[in-house]
Amino acid sequence: MNNQKKPDEKTDGIYLLSRSKRGLLRLIFSRIGIVAVLILIELSLLVTFYGWLSSYFTWFAALQVVFSIGMVLYLFNCQMDATGKLTWLFLIMLFPIPATILLAFSQKEIGHRAVKARVSQLIRETKELLKQDEEVIFRPELIDSGTDDLCRYINRTGCFPIYGHTAVTYFPLGEDKYAALLRELQKAEQFIFLEYFIIAEGEMWGSVLKILADKAAQGVDVRVMYDGMCEITTLSSDYPQRMEKLGIKCKAFSPLTPFISTHYNYRDHRKILVIDGKTAFNGGVNLADEYINRKSRFGHWKDTAVMLEGDAAASFTLMFLQMWNMTEPETSWSPCLIPGPRPVSDEGFVMPYCDCPLDDDKVGEMVYMDILNRARTYVHIMTPYLILDNELETALKFAAERGIDVRIILPGIPDKKAAYSLAKTHYRSLVRSGVKLYEYTPGFVHAKLFVSDDEKAVVGSINLDYRSLYHHFECATYLYKVPAITQIEEDFLATQEKCAPVTEETIRNEKRFYKMLGGVMKLVAPLM
Repeated sequence: MNNQKKPDEKTDGIYLLSRSKRGLLRLIFSRIGIVAVLILIELSLLVTFYGWLSSYFTWFAALQVVFSIGMVLYLFNCQMDATGKLTWLFLIMLFPIPATILLAFSQKEIGHRAVKARVSQLIRETKELLKQDEEVIFRPELIDSGTDDLCRYINRTGCFPIYGHTAVTYFPLGEDKYAALLRELQKAEQFIFLEYFIIAEGEMWGSVLKILADKAAQGVDVRVMYDGMCEITTLSSDYPQRMEKLGIKCKAFSPLTPFISTHYNYRDHRKILVIDGKTAFNGGVNLADEYINRKSRFGHWKDTAVMLEGDAAASFTLMFLQMWNMTEPETSWSPCLIPGPRPVSDEGFVMPYCDCPLDDDKVGEMVYMDILNRARTYVHIMTPYLILDNELETALKFAAERGIDVRIILPGIPDKKAAYSLAKTHYRSLVRSGVKLYEYTPGFVHAKLFVSDDEKAVVGSINLDYRSLYHHFECATYLYKVPAITQIEEDFLATQEKCAPVTEETIRNEKRFYKMLGGVMKLVAPLM
């Protein structure tokens, strides 16, 4: 006779509920949970204090009016972009005192003043470390195309020469970058520097980490840096200590602590890997399995990257060292910036650059707008997000209206419904101006790519949204007349064949949910 107890739905339900409660308790009492609870307590205290003032002081309403008028005057006279001003005016209208305090908190650099000062110091220290080859920047083709002017603009905020003597390999998928990455890591002899927004344990990171550990054991200087948000989603807070045991230097950029700070708004969204100062990788591909389609989250994941071999790798070495040295007591630069041997192929020009959110220059956006404004025949774009300020939307529309073939490929399956709905608020205006929009039906487009006139291209980490253009540390690779541009355009056209075009009819028939959500989110788009 079988005495095994039969499943009891009621008992099993209680057990499952109990298990879920245990998981919730573990979350609450983890580092993440404690940080979240303490921040909520801080916010609750602020709300309570505001309510107390409103209840007990008859002059409080007059004080709110004074605050509102003062902040409106400030907004009209500050350098903030017009869309951002409208958002803050809306918030001040609804919540005069809290919105005023929040605006002052964000604008007066409370929480990130020390970081800004440190970044400025590091940029000053490194301003002359990489010398611009005068024979390169005065080449007639760069002058005729205005690329030399763009280089001079970018160098207002850093040290970003434009190089020849650099071979460029384009990867149309994360899987392609992954295969090349493993091969190149095996060649490392001096150092390996990795800086990624996301690192997640799995097949991709496991394979990379094994090589890193082996190289560290051989005496190679291996350093890994990731954004502090990983401690919320993918990695434990003690991950740097775990990596140290493998001989790998490791740190998180801006890990979260239990205090409200504007510093947390500025994330390290860059994707950089440099090997011996000779080879560098850049693009949209993070070190996680969805980026190489080993794990499916939003259908097929379309991403892109480039590999640079030669002189231009030095710029990514410098970018990494600038970020690494932000928390180092003593800075070190030159040993890693010795140029390596030049490759046989040096056709075309390459200019790596980065964008810092703590200065007044919107480098990422200006490079994109320069491509749009100088285009003669076409500008083709891939981006996962389309949350535009007025200047960039005007540049896209103006390019299309003057006869340029402007096409944008966007995700067909969104990763964030709010961002997806915001993108759709721009569709009608862009389509009416002649911009051609396409949605990638197999899944999610994470590529950040511009290609124009078979001559220019940008591959990097910079999305067409407020977070990338205003709030993140970003980087990209500007290409001019390199052979890989042909492959980039071919990849764009091949990807377009898998897309559904956006038309006036598809816009009219869009789901009401996205229309409503987009309309609401538009009010706070610059804060997303």
